[in-house]
Amino acid sequence: MAIYFYSTREIPYGCFSNFSAHGFELDGKHWRTSEHYFQAQKFAGTPDEEEIRNAKTPKQAANMGRERKRPLRRDWEAVKDHVMRKAVQRKFETHPDIREILLSTGDEKLIEKTSSDYYWGCGTDGTGKNMLGIILMEVRAALREE
Repeated sequence: MAIYFYSTREIPYGCFSNFSAHGFELDGKHWRTSEHYFQAQKFAGTPDEEEIRNAKTPKQAANMGRERKRPLRRDWEAVKDHVMRKAVQRKFETHPDIREILLSTGDEKLIEKTSSDYYWGCGTDGTGKNMLGIILMEVRAALREE
């Protein structure tokens, strides 16, 4: 069986969304959500990073991070999975309540059910890479070993 997630409003798995309100400290700064961290790292070391970090909502951070008027870091495609893994790991290390929810999923496959994203999610027809789900399962395995 698989566990599908997407919206932060879905109980109990809404915490798997990068938009969930579970802030953390990483790289010497506070991040409101893993979405803030992920989007800001597209512009690491620039004023754009700080502007996105300070976005009021994760949706605003996502929109800012997707604006192509900002100069995307050259190595982004090579590092984006690592950046996502780092954010998700810290989020679940920081919050014991959601760590327990993640661990409670056992060995179930975790799938981000989104019709528009074939990289991070499963896409409309289920053929997407589901990289967010894969990263969550990797973090789950790592947390079990602690």
